[in-house]
Amino acid sequence: MRREKTNFLKLAVGIIGIIVLILCIFWLPWLAKNTAEMNPEYGYLRYPVLIGVYITAIPFYIALYQAVKLINYIESKNAFSELAVESLKDIKYCALTIISLYVIGLTFFGFQNILHPSIATIGATIIFAAVTVALFAAVLQELLRNALEIKKENDLTV
Repeated sequence: MRREKTNFLKLAVGIIGIIVLILCIFWLPWLAKNTAEMNPEYGYLRYPVLIGVYITAIPFYIALYQAVKLINYIESKNAFSELAVESLKDIKYCALTIISLYVIGLTFFGFQNILHPSIATIGATIIFAAVTVALFAAVLQELLRNALEIKKENDLTV
């Protein structure tokens, strides 16, 4: 793969990471404060929701780091390796962690009868995106594992 393409991918991953970091630092606390002021009956949820979102940012950033590692493997012509399979596995597990955390949080809100439709929509969107990433990583991981097996068989026959 050409170096410009991998550099573009690294830049895209970096921009995504910076945007999410800015949202977590500035926009989310502001949104939580304004929502608590507009809906005082839900004010006690301000900090638990913020903590929950910040906890889900941890696996998100781990997945971004694994994506950069995977791009580096591709760049160094090491795409078909066990290291790449491990990176895809870690990305899949990070996505599954995010799915689990949001399902637990939305279920908790549902049982408490405080699940606002906008919160449910945002949570469902995040869950859908994480499911897509998990499935994509799982498919790529399996394809890469099969390619590695074929490569090993070919190396043994020559």
